[in-house]
Amino acid sequence: MVTSSVPRLVIAAPSSGSGKTTVATGLMAAFASRGLAVSPHKVGPDYIDPGYHALATGRVGRNLDAYLCGAELIGPLFAHGARGCDLAVVEGVMGLYDGAAGEGELASTAHVAKLLRAPVVLVVDASSQSRSVAALVHGFASWDPAVRVAGVILNKVGSERHEAMLREALDASGVPVLGVLRRAPQVGTPSRHLGLVPVAERRSEAVEAVAAMAEQVRAGCDLDALFALARGAGELSGPAWDAAEAVRPPGGADAAPSSAAAGASPASPVPPPSPSAVAASPGPGPARHRGHGGPADRTPSGVRRVAVAGGPAFTFSYAEHAELLTAAGAEVVTFDPLRDEQLPEGTGGLVIGGGFPEVYGPELSANEPLRKAVAELAFGGAPVAAECAGLLYLARELDGRPMCGVIDAVARMDERLTLGYRDAVALSDSALAAAGTRMRGHEFHRTVVEPGAGAAPAWGVRAPERRVEGFVQHGVHASYLHTHWASEPGVARRFVERCLTS
Repeated sequence: MVTSSVPRLVIAAPSSGSGKTTVATGLMAAFASRGLAVSPHKVGPDYIDPGYHALATGRVGRNLDAYLCGAELIGPLFAHGARGCDLAVVEGVMGLYDGAAGEGELASTAHVAKLLRAPVVLVVDASSQSRSVAALVHGFASWDPAVRVAGVILNKVGSERHEAMLREALDASGVPVLGVLRRAPQVGTPSRHLGLVPVAERRSEAVEAVAAMAEQVRAGCDLDALFALARGAGELSGPAWDAAEAVRPPGGADAAPSSAAAGASPASPVPPPSPSAVAASPGPGPARHRGHGGPADRTPSGVRRVAVAGGPAFTFSYAEHAELLTAAGAEVVTFDPLRDEQLPEGTGGLVIGGGFPEVYGPELSANEPLRKAVAELAFGGAPVAAECAGLLYLARELDGRPMCGVIDAVARMDERLTLGYRDAVALSDSALAAAGTRMRGHEFHRTVVEPGAGAAPAWGVRAPERRVEGFVQHGVHASYLHTHWASEPGVARRFVERCLTS
């Protein structure tokens, strides 16, 4: 039996807005600056925080979502990302015990902490309390005996006297204080309609913010005690998730050949970014290189190139998607729809994930050569997978500006926030899934597409309410739902097979 004993901590809080991201990111950066290989993880579907985690550690940020992927994959996906690391830091989601609506503890930080056998450090916003902090911490520590709340970090502490009052109150709680952070607005990160502004849109400022978080954590937290606590996490048994094994067809046949032979180790670090380097980067993405023309960009026989949209407008992507595509036989290359006027040479399939096209509508619309190239590829029958932002980009127009015109629909900004997990079933055969395939997804947007579904809808949403959603036409699968392909790796295999045959 394979076991994983990587030291690990889960950083949780009583509620959103308590300072989890500041503390978790600061801890990652502080430990990385000591020369440790730190594996960054985020509970839930959020794409934005992992970008800051990547800056802090120089490694790909990874999500652990028990709703999207299933509880059985949390340990294997964690072991996959943390392989070879000295420490793993897992940032929680919302409040410690908040999970999928109507599903009990499912997908909560507490649920993931139990699956990882990891101690929990509770970050408490102490700005408006003193002695009551002890009752709060006691309640969270005793609510579920299977969750080990092993320490507390007090955030937004006003003064030395305030700190003394808090420590005195917590003395009898049995939960040690492992850090005290004073109010420090300079480590804040700007937000807008869907939360934090992604790293790809503010690279230099984000690097500075992460450095400030690390400095605050170093000054206020007992790093030695926190690392000792992490070393006390229980062993995890079972093999790490492996993309090549995941995409292997039923019956054990080999997956399609890949020129990269599944690429580098999935736990390999990404180069540590610097303010000057990241300012010119096309954004986070799975590409090994960007590639536009020339002999070096021609793929070997039997391998098809899958272009993945990146750059500031399209920042939402799970790392495992590119790993699955590569393992299934594709060469994955990113491009930036804000800057690149053509798709990478040899593109046989296109993936356009989530992001903020509504913020960059004028620039995306102005890049008419790329819009035409995307439409030509799509109408030619090549497989195209588009989620949320990708759906908006493929629409006829967005907020009155021309887009690719692949989908006969109009998109616009909306005041209402659409947010939550979805249980869905594929209604139409597509490049991603056969009709009847059941998957779980997540919606997170303030836009509306009219109509909301085509003649061949992508999904029938089963919960929380029944409706049809998305578009399937030619080789295109376009939908608002974000899905995690590790839960259904046949999606990646099917997509690459369609690339080879289209």
